[in-house]
Amino acid sequence: MQPSLADLTRTFARIGLLSFGGPAAQIALMHREIVEEHRWVAEKDYLSALSFCMLLPGPEAMQLATWIGWRTHGTLGGLIAGGLFVLPGALVVLTLSAIYAALGSLPLVAAAFAGLQAAVVAIVIEALLRVSKRALKGRAELGLAIAAFVALFAFALPFPLVVLAAGLAGAAFLSHTASAAPAPARTSLAGSAGTAALWGAVWLVPLAGLWLIEGGLLTEIGLYFSKLALLTFGGAYAVLAWMVQEVVQVKGWLTTAQMMAGLGLAETTPGPLIMVTEFVGFMAGWQAGGWTMALAGAGVALWMTFAPCFLWIFLCAPYIARLSAMPRLSGALAGIMAAVVGVIAHLSLWFALHVVFARQITPDLPVLSLTLPDPTSLRPLALGIALVAGWLVLRRHWPLTRVLALAAGLAVAGQFAGLVAG
Repeated sequence: MQPSLADLTRTFARIGLLSFGGPAAQIALMHREIVEEHRWVAEKDYLSALSFCMLLPGPEAMQLATWIGWRTHGTLGGLIAGGLFVLPGALVVLTLSAIYAALGSLPLVAAAFAGLQAAVVAIVIEALLRVSKRALKGRAELGLAIAAFVALFAFALPFPLVVLAAGLAGAAFLSHTASAAPAPARTSLAGSAGTAALWGAVWLVPLAGLWLIEGGLLTEIGLYFSKLALLTFGGAYAVLAWMVQEVVQVKGWLTTAQMMAGLGLAETTPGPLIMVTEFVGFMAGWQAGGWTMALAGAGVALWMTFAPCFLWIFLCAPYIARLSAMPRLSGALAGIMAAVVGVIAHLSLWFALHVVFARQITPDLPVLSLTLPDPTSLRPLALGIALVAGWLVLRRHWPLTRVLALAAGLAVAGQFAGLVAG
């Protein structure tokens, strides 16, 4: 059944407003709406597109929404579906970022955000368990995950290098898991080249304009998030540790506490978790030049994060069946997904160290680059909130919004009682 453009718009406006709970919940919501209720896409086609979107850099749920729109109404449909999937969350994150920038220094507000940070530790561990079930299918994948964790935690190797090495290893050792069954494409190579040129320009011409006109912070934000868009395999959690390292330790745009508060905000909003990039852009601009720079930074971060998603889908959609069946490509991406488990494990440990302990130490060791906790700086309230959140998320399966609200409330109560969460 072919929907009208108005039906497609109404449906994805509703999906965009209700897409809480991360990619699994968002994908299930779209399946119910698009496949089961409206029957706009066949089950087999939906699952094939989903599998391919999971192999692309960027948020798979948003890219799947874009594919559904493309499948039903071409490029315009893709823009409507993908845009509406992101827009509600982007507006909410912008509002919350402004509140945080204006009021985050107040004691009770700061306490609430410290509670969110403690809950984030449990949420990231839950994501680790969820991704590992999907990605670790054998000993080779487990070995890649362990190697990625050690490379990041013990040797502080760059995230892009870890992803590249995992992809090469996967292409060499995991390609036998794929089966080739190419399908004919629906467009010509010339048409694909035109699509790549057009949407590549949509993505990168604004960046070139920033470089020529401004050449400062906004250009840096654009360059960094353009690079990030090429490396976001396995979801937002996979690149968060690298993002924290870059924006906190290297660029100095945010503090660790601000970065984790932004992740907590992104968890409470509809849309992809990678929307945290909007918060980063907002806060970087805010601290450099007030409200005008904050809004500009948020806009640049959003554009550079999500414009590439339209490029990948509009370019690859006609070839999905063929590309997803290529053994070497599937093997490389399986290797990357396995490494993502190690990356998220490193992120979980990193967050826990910085939330539960006020100070960290770096031993002076040859070759190794370790970050360890200072036991004398333990934060009992933060540890307690993290444990409660972990129990509610992992054992009781509470919705994330309820867990985050409770964590913030416990931290505020601790503030009144004279305790410190973060």
